Amino acid sequence: MVSSANHTNGQMEAKEILRQHIAKTALLTDQEFDHLFSHFKPMSFKKGQVIIDEGDQVDHEYFVISGCLKAFYINDEIKMYILQFAMPTWWTSDYGALYNQTRANIRVDCITDAEVLSISNADREKICTEIHQAGHFFRWRTNRGYLASQKRLLSFMNNDTKARYEELLNLYPQLYNLVPKHLIAAYLGVSRETLSRLYNSHK
Repeated sequence: MVSSANHTNGQMEAKEILRQHIAKTALLTDQEFDHLFSHFKPMSFKKGQVIIDEGDQVDHEYFVISGCLKAFYINDEIKMYILQFAMPTWWTSDYGALYNQTRANIRVDCITDAEVLSISNADREKICTEIHQAGHFFRWRTNRGYLASQKRLLSFMNNDTKARYEELLNLYPQLYNLVPKHLIAAYLGVSRETLSRLYNSHK
């Protein structure tokens, strides 16, 4: 059983992590940030737990405090395609379903135990109209996500497997301590055997 003191300390830590994350892009007063934070809900998940399943109605997005999540798609041949790994200070959801108010095509689950902050689509939009700098932050974050997706697509189009592996290793070396190798292979679009050869060549 978690004590109330530990719960309070966890909330304070989550609040500070979110504040530092937003402060890199937007300047909020203490009162503005407290108002924004009041719309977030702390949530805890266990390794393997599903946050968004295919067919769910999606009305929240998630800011990762600790742990690692994955957003993925499974096609009719039961092949997994990983769209995103979400580590601390990253955001994730099925954004197509969230913004278009449709059912989820993308699944999100937990690679490790995880602590997140969730905010509803309605609350985010409300905050953006109430606090100008919050609107600036969320626009910046959406644009950053779009650019990251574009960069990844261009990498698939222009780089071979070895180059994509090295790019991922250089950008996010911590992934290799958090994520099982078969999931990294699914992210890169290669077999587990191919990833093993690449991994061993860099030892």
